[in-house]
Amino acid sequence: MKKRFLTVLTVATLAIAFTSCKDKAKEAETTEAEVAAETTDVSTKYKVDTERSTIMWTGHKPTGSHNGTIALDSGVVTLNNDTLESGTFLIDMNSITVKDIPAEEEDNAKLTGHLKSPDFFHVEQFPVSAFEVTGMETVEGKTMLSGNLKMKDAVNNIKIPVTIDQNGDALTITSETFTIDRSKWNVQYGSKSFFDNLGDKFINDEIELQINITATKA
Repeated sequence: MKKRFLTVLTVATLAIAFTSCKDKAKEAETTEAEVAAETTDVSTKYKVDTERSTIMWTGHKPTGSHNGTIALDSGVVTLNNDTLESGTFLIDMNSITVKDIPAEEEDNAKLTGHLKSPDFFHVEQFPVSAFEVTGMETVEGKTMLSGNLKMKDAVNNIKIPVTIDQNGDALTITSETFTIDRSKWNVQYGSKSFFDNLGDKFINDEIELQINITATKA
């Protein structure tokens, strides 16, 4: 009976482990900053609708996770023959919200304030982040969008899988959920990349992001 119980427990543990690995979002390929894509005279310009666009984030630690949103400040994207040609998106770091804790609770304000502090994104000094398109290609059947992500005092190029749809004068860009390694943008608090002896008090370097952008023809 004991042996059977241990066998069942082992199978269950492996199942959970495989499920966790399967569900974990892939880290975006990250390299040095590249030259931004140029806009041509024949391209069509679209302006981002900031009210209908958002970035969803999730951060993990050993004891759980938190999630929320970040708003776009502005953005412009161009298409050439139905292909995304160039684009720049400004991200309002002061708009960071926490969604997993009720807004009326004190812990919501504490966490939001901490994320905006110098420990994390230091929004007083770096109120705006930016994403500048550098290219687009198809890899194994997926559309991969590349761009320079500037956050705090660092810039890195990331490549993320997206779906791009046109419907009349509207354009949507939706990414799969992906992760970035925050240490590459000098977001240091609770990171084992910068500090030793954190024990179980560390916070994962990987931040999950999922981007939804709606733009209309300018």
